[in-house]
Order: sequence, then C-alpha cells, then structure tokens
Amino acid sequence: MRITYRLVKRPGPATLNGIITIYRAQGWWKPGDGPALLRRLIAGSHCFAVAELDGRVIGIGRAISDGVSDAYLQDVAVLKEARGSGVGSAIVRALLEALRKDGVKWVGLIAQDGTERFYRGLGFRVPGRAAPMLSKGSYV
Repeated sequence: MRITYRLVKRPGPATLNGIITIYRAQGWWKPGDGPALLRRLIAGSHCFAVAELDGRVIGIGRAISDGVSDAYLQDVAVLKEARGSGVGSAIVRALLEALRKDGVKWVGLIAQDGTERFYRGLGFRVPGRAAPMLSKGSYV
C-alpha cells in the first residue's frame, strides 16, 4: 500500500471517476454534472492535486489563482476511510509548494465548519478585520 501524490491537468478516465467519487461523497456533485464539467474545472484551476492509494483516488485539492500574486485553495477532500492519515495535509502542502514555485505569495481559503483546526495546523490563520462573503444566490 503506497500513497502517491501528483498534480493533474488532463486526468484519464479512471482518475476522473475517482475525483467524481470524492465530489459526490462531499455533496459537491449535482445529478446533471458530468465528466466534461470536471475536465473544465481541472483545466481552469491553477493546479489540481490527487492522492492515490494503489492507483485509487483517495484525496483531492485544487488552487485557483491569477498565477502571479494571489491564490485560493478549494475542494480539499479525502475519502472518509483515509481521513486522519495525513493525506489531506500532504495535498495542501503539494498545492502550496506548486504555488510557491510559480511565485504566488498570498494564499487564502474559506474553511468549512469544523476544519479550522486542520488548516491552522498547516499555518493558516483567520485574518483580522476580514469576513468571508458570498454574492446573493451563491450556494455553499
């Protein structure tokens, strides 16, 4: 049993299906969504990381960025049976390293309820005098 981590831009069918499995498990995949949507999401991300155990996708994460100064981490998730094993932390570190290599120095995220401790352990903090906001009609 070996966990591998890689950044993907054009994942093959097996990897796509594994990523969709995680999106579904998180409740982030709607009935009308399909592989074409996921391909666009991955291609439009600055970087998209997958963690695989013996070839099976067990974790994902992505960064969106202008590629120059700012980035946001999104969609960091690990299958329930693999949580607590360090997979999520390794995914975040891989994304941060890729962003650093590209010269991006400001990285933010909006943590879901209950995940703050995880992100604090990776060096994130709640900035003073800031509040996350969504436009009217956005969904969470």
